[in-house]
Amino acid sequence: MEAPRSCSSPCCLLIFVLALARWCSISMATCTFTISNYCSQPIWPGTLAGAGTPQLSTTGLRLDPGQTVQVPAPTGWSGRMWARTGCVFDASGMGACQTGDCGGRMECAGTGATPPATLFEITLGKGAADLDYYDVSLVDGYNLPVVAVPRERQGGGCNATGCTADLNRSCPKELQVDNGGGTVACRSACEAFGQDRYCCSGAYATPTTCHPTAYSSIFKSACPRAYSYAYDDGSSIFTCNTADYTIAFCLPPSG
Repeated sequence: MEAPRSCSSPCCLLIFVLALARWCSISMATCTFTISNYCSQPIWPGTLAGAGTPQLSTTGLRLDPGQTVQVPAPTGWSGRMWARTGCVFDASGMGACQTGDCGGRMECAGTGATPPATLFEITLGKGAADLDYYDVSLVDGYNLPVVAVPRERQGGGCNATGCTADLNRSCPKELQVDNGGGTVACRSACEAFGQDRYCCSGAYATPTTCHPTAYSSIFKSACPRAYSYAYDDGSSIFTCNTADYTIAFCLPPSG
């Protein structure tokens, strides 16, 4: 992108620099996440970048019922997204959420979700021919239904994934998070009990020693495409070569 030969004034050069910066930012954004709130109450989506990739343009925001926001991501980005519930923030963006809190801030700014929270996780391909890897995880527990839908490029082969069940209704008593008005989240057995066999840690830290438990099986039965425990790879991770993903919390009226 060359500057116009007649552009010599400071004002003209400034306009050119701003246009170049915008062009570069657009050219680097290879994926768009469309985050939608189909829940009956407001949610506060949060984002967290993985190691070695930048934070997205927003790391936390509010979405009222029916609202949608689009968030661009650069080539090779990896990270996770989730929705917080029951949040109250002051004018400075400080506060707290009943579920999925990230350090008591509107913008999570590098802080992950406090379990339990339903997570969408993704690693974008680093080139046009590279595949994206993505999943919905209940390893850190559950707070809301979520569906991830890729927009396929020509050739197909992409699959939606997620957890559409309301696990708060079927959550075992010992895993329930109750705010006094009912269950707002369902903890993982690892968080609830802290035992190695539930956390896939210690002597259970390999795929050959860590197996499904009665609790992870409840999650898997309700949401067969979602991760239910740490080594639940076979039926839970998906690949795609696409440019856009819709991340829908709760379900639209059409289902």
